[in-house]
Amino acid sequence: MADAEVVDRGRVAFSRARWAEAYDQLAAADRDGHIAAADLARLATATVLLGEEAKGCDTLGRAYHAYLDAGDAEGAASCAFWAGMLLLSHGHPEQGAGWIAKARRAADEGPADGVVHGYLSLPSAIQALRARDFPRALEGYSAALEVGERWHDLDLVALARLGLGSTRVGLGEVTAGTALLDEVMAGVTAGEISQIPAGIVYCTVIHVCRECYDFRRAREWTAALTRWCEQQPDLVPFRGECLANRAYVMMTQGDWADALAEADRAVERLSDPPGQPELGWAIYHRAEILRVLGEDVDAEEAYRRANQLGWDPQPGLALLRARQGRTEEAVTAVRRALDAAGQGPVRGAVLPAVVEVTLAAGDVTAARQAVDELAEIAGRVDSTWLSAVAAQAVGAVQLAEGAADDARGTLRRAWTTWRELAVPYEAARTRVLMGQAYRALGDEEAAQLELDGARWTFSQLGARSDLTAVEALARRTAGTGRLTAREVEVVRLVATGRTNRAIATELFLSEKTVARHLSNIFTKLDLPSRAAATAYAYEHHLL
Repeated sequence: MADAEVVDRGRVAFSRARWAEAYDQLAAADRDGHIAAADLARLATATVLLGEEAKGCDTLGRAYHAYLDAGDAEGAASCAFWAGMLLLSHGHPEQGAGWIAKARRAADEGPADGVVHGYLSLPSAIQALRARDFPRALEGYSAALEVGERWHDLDLVALARLGLGSTRVGLGEVTAGTALLDEVMAGVTAGEISQIPAGIVYCTVIHVCRECYDFRRAREWTAALTRWCEQQPDLVPFRGECLANRAYVMMTQGDWADALAEADRAVERLSDPPGQPELGWAIYHRAEILRVLGEDVDAEEAYRRANQLGWDPQPGLALLRARQGRTEEAVTAVRRALDAAGQGPVRGAVLPAVVEVTLAAGDVTAARQAVDELAEIAGRVDSTWLSAVAAQAVGAVQLAEGAADDARGTLRRAWTTWRELAVPYEAARTRVLMGQAYRALGDEEAAQLELDGARWTFSQLGARSDLTAVEALARRTAGTGRLTAREVEVVRLVATGRTNRAIATELFLSEKTVARHLSNIFTKLDLPSRAAATAYAYEHHLL
């Protein structure tokens, strides 16, 4: 038999969340002789929390058989359930389904109303939620909650309420859904939930908050997840995702240097051991930080790496292409991303990029269609963040349509909200649009004040590409204020006598896009011909 003192040391270390020590002691006891099924389950948990999921699942399998040999069907079913859930979450559907089936068979040998039956309601509910079959998801999570409350099983209650909250958010009942998530998080932060369910809750709640654009909650719970991870220095799962979430929060707050460092740490943590599914997601966030910093080459490489790992690089890569002047590629990419988004919450994240890219391509009609849909989503989702995103996009389209006075008011509301949310980059981008609106209205002093404010913020953030663009915009006279940066480039080239084909080649555009830009220019400036556009360019010192 195993040394009782070694087992006791392993149990104490386990209770204190010292996973490496718990693993060493319990593994030593396991090598020296047979240990009880409950200690095998502890060893499996410690193994998983040290990042060895496959090895941990094997140990859970041994614990399953040990429980069966001891006549404890419920204990066996619990081990089989967690082995199945871990395998399913790490991309092994057949093995995972096999262990869930073993769990059901073992549960059938135990009490008919046993607590494990509640856990076994979860896999089908999770599948239903992912398929957006909300009625079936509610049914499954409600059944799990009833069992959890009856047996006072806090892990099951937390997982069931997590699912119910996520489902309510998916149904558009954001206030009710986030209230359930807050209730779950209160129990987790109080230490009422065991480690693997707690990690699942943390990461799922932050993900749901981001999906419903509740970034205030996402920031708060990311900070709580950070504290939870720091209390367990040996912890491997959840830590990489925690770092990636922290990087995103830092980016929105304007702490870009720290955000990039945190993203690098997330990528490092998620790369070892290999096969962690969150790695592509973390690399995508790293690419986003590099893009706003103006590090285009490194950003493109990161987008490509995220794609290789199975994470869609859009809409970030499309925004990079638009800034590079490759607008046709950008338009194709965001339209493809929008199609892939379906009617889910991701659609609200893609539509702002559609607006930005189609405006860069000179297709105001397409931008108007996208912004109308975005505004409709913002109107039915209770999210201050999404309201600011929509107002900024609406203002940009109004400006492109020539409704500068309307744009000014809309953009002012967006800017005020961004400031309240403490999101400096988007606030500065909105100020650039406000400057263009004031310029179109003939108020050059107000335009310069807005552009100067944006320029200062971009300089503080290190947003090199945005800084270059706003400095060029600030140098222009009031007469060019009605044109976008791309349209000014087209006018300049027209004034040198270049054909549409030559302009397209120089700006890496299609001839169709150049023709659309020219049509917009003639309309905005009320010009009848290329010769008149040339005269305009000389008159306004664009050459």
